[in-house]
Amino acid sequence: MKITSAEFVTSAVKPPHYPAGELPEVALAGRSNVGKSSLLNKLINRKRLARTSNTPGRTRLINFFLVNGIFHLVDLPGYGYARVPVGERDSWRKMIESYLKTRPNLKGVLLLVDSRHPPTAMDLQMYGWLKFRGLPAAVAATKADKLSRSRLLQSLRVIRAELALAEGDALIPFSAETGQGREELLEVINRWTTTTNLHNA
Repeated sequence: MKITSAEFVTSAVKPPHYPAGELPEVALAGRSNVGKSSLLNKLINRKRLARTSNTPGRTRLINFFLVNGIFHLVDLPGYGYARVPVGERDSWRKMIESYLKTRPNLKGVLLLVDSRHPPTAMDLQMYGWLKFRGLPAAVAATKADKLSRSRLLQSLRVIRAELALAEGDALIPFSAETGQGREELLEVINRWTTTTNLHNA
């Protein structure tokens, strides 16, 4: 897939605020500071379209980006950041669950995990929830450039085992610095956004 255009569309909290129409969508999910915005920027070859920050919990809304005029990439708020009030964390969770459960445009979810660490309990919960709901999901192991080749291979084995990925489940090492994994992720996105199956809520 070649990216020819990308633009921010809107931020939303509730379904009435989501973009109208039937364009397919691919969501990015993961814990706070795992690199969702950096991944999104690298995928679309833009440096600052999605705001990045070293401060976890920066993304607090659901952000929609129109790509090639034919589908949306959807940046979800990160989960698992402890330094916010419990009520705010609960509101993020409800916001994410509402989108994932009810959005008919949703074609698949890229779950981002940090390649430098084993998946967290919340990563396990999120991946299990996506599989239970029958949502197509692929796992991107971010910050792959921070590890040597041998350590990355070991990390991928741990991630695959911890998440109980099946043989055909996608696990793609990714680096926003080097672009490793970009083409593979774009191929997954292309496959999802050009199929006709809808997410059954």
